[in-house]
Amino acid sequence: MSEQGSRRSTLRYLAIALGLCVLQTAILGAMIESRAGVLRSGDEILLKTAPVDPRDLLRGDYVVLAYDISTIPVAVITGERPVDAGWQTMQVRLRPGSDGYWTVAEAAFGALAPQDGSVILETQRFRYYGAGELAASADASLRVDYGIERFYVPEGEGYDIETARNAGEVAVVARVGKGGQSQIRELRMGGVALYEEPLY
Repeated sequence: MSEQGSRRSTLRYLAIALGLCVLQTAILGAMIESRAGVLRSGDEILLKTAPVDPRDLLRGDYVVLAYDISTIPVAVITGERPVDAGWQTMQVRLRPGSDGYWTVAEAAFGALAPQDGSVILETQRFRYYGAGELAASADASLRVDYGIERFYVPEGEGYDIETARNAGEVAVVARVGKGGQSQIRELRMGGVALYEEPLY
């Protein structure tokens, strides 16, 4: 290969490498800005945490969180229900209760229409076992996650938070974006703000 051809080949590889770097940076920036956008301008809700099975220990430097809104009673599910088993998502409408905590008012496997005084969360994908799962009993329910089930804390501080969580003393302030995605904004213990998430 001539010197000129070798130079062109090198320039081509450099251009490809530069393009890949720009693409990766753009994707990372979009992910960070998406999260920051929800924290900056999403609707704010207060969520009550629920005790977690003691076998689900603190992993690393984050606390495992469960919520009352993670249990969806079959009675509040509206619209068509999938017959076959498979992976599903749901939209869940929350409304504020008299105690300030937001609770499940309605859920659907399809889209829910916006309503004043409520927010709609999109669940993460969950394993659905078919129509029989919803007809098991009158008080049957589905268990869902929203992507806000862990909160990173400074090293060594997780145990106290998990103890308080299981005693019902921990609450989470979350922000919900227009697409139903949620982000934890603040962790409260005994009604006092303990940690607040920065935008970036």
